[in-house]
Amino acid sequence: MNRTAGRLLTVLAGVLALLGLAGPASAHVGGEAAGSDFDGRVTSVSPALPGVSVRILQFGDELELVNESDAEVLVPGYSGEPYLRIGPDGVWRNSQSPATYINLDRYGRTSLPEHADALAEPEWQQVSTEPAYVWHDHRTHWMSEHVLPPQVAADPTRAHVVSEWTVPLRQGSTDAEVAGVLTWSPPPSPWVVWPVVAALLLTAVAAGLVARTPRLLAASMAVGAVAALWHAVATPEPSVSAGSHVGAVVSALMPAGAALLCAVLGVRAAYRGRGAMTGLLAVVTGWLLLVQGLPDVDVLWTATIASAGPQLLARIAVTLLVTLGTGLVLGGIAAARRFREADAPAAGAGAGRALPVS
Repeated sequence: MNRTAGRLLTVLAGVLALLGLAGPASAHVGGEAAGSDFDGRVTSVSPALPGVSVRILQFGDELELVNESDAEVLVPGYSGEPYLRIGPDGVWRNSQSPATYINLDRYGRTSLPEHADALAEPEWQQVSTEPAYVWHDHRTHWMSEHVLPPQVAADPTRAHVVSEWTVPLRQGSTDAEVAGVLTWSPPPSPWVVWPVVAALLLTAVAAGLVARTPRLLAASMAVGAVAALWHAVATPEPSVSAGSHVGAVVSALMPAGAALLCAVLGVRAAYRGRGAMTGLLAVVTGWLLLVQGLPDVDVLWTATIASAGPQLLARIAVTLLVTLGTGLVLGGIAAARRFREADAPAAGAGAGRALPVS
């Protein structure tokens, strides 16, 4: 009966793992970067525009404007031409504006069509029915790919202000300006990060490969599950075009919840001396941790992290997800092969203890 129940639990864990695959919010926010050495922020909107909010996304690469007022907001292009109209009836973009095409590529490497002319009469095309829009704006980020800003190249050991930027707006007859700053910070030292990564990975592998009982493997599962829950709860608010914050958190909680359930079952199995079952559950748990951690692995070598919580905790959580995830898969396979479960163990010193295969 115990073996039948164990097999059913394993099947259940596999189903939960498959369900969890649909849940992870890749890199938290639609598959975009989770870390960068650059960081942008809005410092002011002057004068303040009623019902209008502006924020920076993707470490300075994008601007998001939400207009909850009854008055339309006009966003000029790079030559002052009409580019975007964001208002109660949605978002309209000028197909004659060169910015429409320049903004298609992060570094502006696009050929303008012949009709694109900043002086031409605007031709408006509706691109959204919502009073909010996210667009790539070259005024807010560093424009040279694979080339560091001069001040950073001169001294990459400390943080720098790369640029202070402005983007003009007009709401009705009111002219305003969004001001912001782009900064660069040095990434964490590899001599700090990678020894920790190696130690955690080896610990999880050793828990299944050489430990005499499966309890250390179960403890690794429990730590990984806690990291998964924090990682999910700390999902940052996505852009208006990507969905709601609640939806993003719920999506991330699906694999985290599955990992937690597998970890609970694994701890229970370990403390009942069922080493092989603990190993199988460790493999499933490790896979679920990797599903969540690998999309955000760039936080291990970047200075700034996209997270709704403290940066240090976000970095620790991803480190645990990736290292323990890998270690649990490898260690779990080893444990499942090493341990066999006693059939109806007799009372005595060996009862309830996982026995390694000789």
